[in-house]
Amino acid sequence: MNFPNALKFYINGEWVTPLSSERLDVENPATEEIICQIALGSVEDTDRAILAARAAFLPFTQWPTARRIELLEEVLAQYNKRFDDVADAMRLEMGAPVAWSREAQAWAGQVHLESTIKAAKEMHWEEQRGTSLIIREGIGVCGLITPWNWPMNQMVCKVAPALVAGCTMVLKPSEIAPLSGLIFAEILHDAGVPAGVFNLVNGTGPVVGAQLSTHPEVDMVSFTGSTRAGTAVAAAAAPTVKRVAQELGGKSPNIILASADLDAAVKGGVEGCMSNTGESCDAATRMFVPRALHDRACVVARETCEAMRPGDPLDPATTHGPLISGPHFHKVQAMIQKGIDEGAQVVTGGVGRPIGVNRGWFVRPTVFGNVTNDMAIAREEVFGPVLVILPYDTLEQAIVEANDTVYGLAAYVSGPLDEARAVARHLRAGTVNLNYPAWDTNAPFGGYKQSGNGREYADFGIHDFCETKVIVGYEA
Repeated sequence: MNFPNALKFYINGEWVTPLSSERLDVENPATEEIICQIALGSVEDTDRAILAARAAFLPFTQWPTARRIELLEEVLAQYNKRFDDVADAMRLEMGAPVAWSREAQAWAGQVHLESTIKAAKEMHWEEQRGTSLIIREGIGVCGLITPWNWPMNQMVCKVAPALVAGCTMVLKPSEIAPLSGLIFAEILHDAGVPAGVFNLVNGTGPVVGAQLSTHPEVDMVSFTGSTRAGTAVAAAAAPTVKRVAQELGGKSPNIILASADLDAAVKGGVEGCMSNTGESCDAATRMFVPRALHDRACVVARETCEAMRPGDPLDPATTHGPLISGPHFHKVQAMIQKGIDEGAQVVTGGVGRPIGVNRGWFVRPTVFGNVTNDMAIAREEVFGPVLVILPYDTLEQAIVEANDTVYGLAAYVSGPLDEARAVARHLRAGTVNLNYPAWDTNAPFGGYKQSGNGREYADFGIHDFCETKVIVGYEA
């Protein structure tokens, strides 16, 4: 697969030569082979994109909302035409298995476009309250910083609502997984997005990300990534009083009730935790089970993991791809070793690559049992295929320990619906999933505490890119 624009940036409706000469190799983490090089942007490259977005803002934000919805519908049409290219790009940059790159990664971008279009058509952009008229309009120029673990999901979750709200934007995809972003820029160009409305500059967080966060012509920064990087973005944005929306880390609990179907609940929890090679911020990485059922839970978890097949993404039998990079592989290996050193029971997995795999950043799906809530593996985000099982004596204890975390992105409860609903109300998380429901892209997504602020998806995402204006005395 070729990426003809890899050494260019998309600015003001054109693919332009960067002002910077810096380059970065893009690796396929399944093979450790270099796919291509991308250009890395400088402060000056970023400024050029920001100024293009600023010049385009007033003309674009004055478009009727119906016209912007039509534009987003054309983006969806072009996305559908390039669906295979989008999936292939993420298979290469992430090492994602073929089925996962299509049915999860590329599908996510498609379904979020559909959800945003539906929400925009149903949304009340203007409403009268007494003699006042309340109007929702685009906030302005937006800096969008997206991660490598769900590239297209996060790009669409930011670009689509910003576009339909009447914002202009500069996107910085992850420099580790930038290829799908190049395809997405081509899609937006082919859909007829006006020059300057969407701009893309590849680069690093300390250079391009920092400039988006500090620049006085940027009105909002929407960031998805680690809590550490998110706090840096917020601090950099503070002097110019930007709006900052953040979707950050997580250490999500999964409480399995004593009345649950234990085997099904554990199997579903393990599969969910290990999906996307565990590189999901809302993964259910802490499984709470009644102490009397702990040993059985470990057996089911081991059997579930041993049925997984990490390996060649092109092999139809492969279920799990590699971690994103060598540095991340070594970080996850160190966390697995820390769990061993802390005395947790290794149910399955452990350090090293899976048996039979001798290249690529593959990790053994790992489960620890008899974990206590003070262990590092129970408190720190691993961001890999690592699950910890914590036995509990009372439901009250499980709820307290589930909430005893700096994070609050997601939580899970398995058991009879009425009991699960009652527990859900006690959990401090932005999303509580009962009995592993289907992904709902019309529901809000975002976190409590150090998992971020703001919400994404459908009308909730659109609201975050809007200012609220009131014209008082609009009616006599």
